[in-house]
Amino acid sequence: MARNKVELTRRSFLKKSSVSATLLTAFPYSVLANAFNVSDDNRILVIGAGLAGLSCAYELDRAGYNVMVLEAKSHPGGRVRTYRDSFADNLYAEMGAEYVDSSDEYVKKYCKHFELSILPAKQYDGIYVRNKHINMDDLRSGKVKLPFDGAMRGKLFGQEVKYIQKWIDLVKKEGIDSKKVQSLDKLSVQQLLKKGGAPNDIIDLYTYLNATESTTVPSKMSALSMVLSHVKTSGFSENTVEGRILGGNDMLPKAFAKKLGSKIKYNHAVNSINTTSTGLELNFSTKTNNYTVKGIKCVFAVPTTILKNIKVNPGLSREKSYCIQNLSYGHVMKIAMQFQKRFWDSNNSIGQRVFTDTPLRRVYHFSIDQPGPRGILLSFTSGDDALKLGSMSENSRMKIAKKSCKNIWSDSDDYWENGISKYWNEDKWIKASYSLKGIDQKGYRGILAKTEEPFYFAGEHTAINYASMNGAIESGIRVSNNIIKK
Repeated sequence: MARNKVELTRRSFLKKSSVSATLLTAFPYSVLANAFNVSDDNRILVIGAGLAGLSCAYELDRAGYNVMVLEAKSHPGGRVRTYRDSFADNLYAEMGAEYVDSSDEYVKKYCKHFELSILPAKQYDGIYVRNKHINMDDLRSGKVKLPFDGAMRGKLFGQEVKYIQKWIDLVKKEGIDSKKVQSLDKLSVQQLLKKGGAPNDIIDLYTYLNATESTTVPSKMSALSMVLSHVKTSGFSENTVEGRILGGNDMLPKAFAKKLGSKIKYNHAVNSINTTSTGLELNFSTKTNNYTVKGIKCVFAVPTTILKNIKVNPGLSREKSYCIQNLSYGHVMKIAMQFQKRFWDSNNSIGQRVFTDTPLRRVYHFSIDQPGPRGILLSFTSGDDALKLGSMSENSRMKIAKKSCKNIWSDSDDYWENGISKYWNEDKWIKASYSLKGIDQKGYRGILAKTEEPFYFAGEHTAINYASMNGAIESGIRVSNNIIKK
């Protein structure tokens, strides 16, 4: 659709600011932008102060652009959320995005830039499934086998590979664009595994393992996505190297926010955007009133679950609107449990990081970098289990968490103090976990990332490395680069 395009380049910005070459030599662009009253007509509006919006705004600000970030919540970070006030002894827990993998170049780049350290996480050392306690070393050695029909000895993850191996080989032989390969996007993971002869136990095991990581269930996951993930890498496994930011993952969005300062407007919920002959008019609400702010470009850096409720006039393209309305997200819940004593460190403990088929799914000692006798066990559960827990009261969630812990560690009740949960699908300004590759959605990412002047689109759902903090930042950098090049 045709729109009146108002171009903002670094050159035109400098002309409009009437700054001499001497000042340009003495001061960086960001200092000049703050020192002079840049016209509202040149403002770039960023919706959302998650890592996508923050990284985009930060780079635009450093390049000298007039940026305003509107955030509906009272704090930055989006789905990065560290809880601190809920616990004793200065303990904290990650209730949102958590892990930094070895390949997460953007997260590592900005952690280095802001002088933040990344702490390696514990590897899986215990398994509790079907009422059986299994030591990870015993599983790896083949001494003990998983109590699932069809499971191979010596491994936890990757049990599905032999049932899809012919498809992995086909991709390597004919390429990703092969019609046979692309047809897999019409099938679910569950359907493909059944076609490959996988027993129901293997599908159940995939639900507890890989589908938990994707926050959904095999019946809602694209078979193409699963096959391609095994072609590109060996997939997520018990040996995947992970980490998190020392002191709390929220330190990264806070570092961005500190640099942006008053350019971020908290408790500003965007309702609608209208294009005009001179640019954009964005309508938002605060706790007390409704307001309008002007700009020339707008960056949407919120999940599609929120974007779909923002009125854009004139509307976005038909294909983008369709993807916004239908993109798949999973369900995810995290439960943090404080105990008086770190009983999981005892010699007879099954382990500190345990994979389980209880509603907790992944439960692990989180406070490894925090001193003191008290400790926190953190759980990550998703899919139908998260949906079920999400429908319960906080008290009921804690009862199930407490019972599950006792099944894994028999003496856990003796040290239980309290717990707290975060169900992201009930969060007013998120309403989802993170995006996933649903059935027949292989082209969604490219469509959702595509610019429709004067609108730009960021967020992990638009990134190549989707469903991660790294993907969120990747998308923010992509958008800032696109705007600066204009």
